[in-house]
Amino acid sequence: MMPRFHDRRDAGRKLANALRDYAGRDDVVVLALPRGGIPVGYEVAQSLGAPLDVFVVRKLGVPGHEELAVGAVASGGARVLNEDVVRMYRVTSAQLAEVTEAESAELARRERRYRGDRPFPDLRGKTVILVDDGLATGATMRAGVEALRHEGPSRIVVAVPVAAMQTCDQFRAIADDVVCVATPEPFYAVGLWYEDFAQTTDEEVDDLLGRARAA
Repeated sequence: MMPRFHDRRDAGRKLANALRDYAGRDDVVVLALPRGGIPVGYEVAQSLGAPLDVFVVRKLGVPGHEELAVGAVASGGARVLNEDVVRMYRVTSAQLAEVTEAESAELARRERRYRGDRPFPDLRGKTVILVDDGLATGATMRAGVEALRHEGPSRIVVAVPVAAMQTCDQFRAIADDVVCVATPEPFYAVGLWYEDFAQTTDEEVDDLLGRARAA
């Protein structure tokens, strides 16, 4: 059994060490998935000397099978669809429009909660480090990577403290770089590899984003 991270901040510091090749560059932006990815991303951004922002991803569930993703919407307004799922479940344009409208409204609410009136950052030509606290199936992160491609970054780096080995390997086909500090086997669940995996609160997200902007 590998040593567990103490908490997300500790995991972020260890992840930052694995990302040190990206330190001190003016083209690097750290985007973190809320809420659990924010404490990790904060430590990464502070260590690398890079700006931190939030990247919200909302799954689009198949009507009647909401646990199955037909696509996702993400910060910046991008929508990605799994055309195979659309065809298999015969999801109509009207159904897609309805679920997209509902999830886009929730995404906008969360964006206002975390970003206020600040605009989404211009990522064209940037190296984006997309951070979360871990990857099990990686569905949300995968949607995030696909959505980010629409924003025109020159490079997308998926970075997490811990991941299932197979999931980490799969991301090498869709991201430009993948950094997973630990890939324990058997994996079981992300939270198993943290001593403290308490839910990150909205207040903690607000505090860390505010501190990052001030820095």
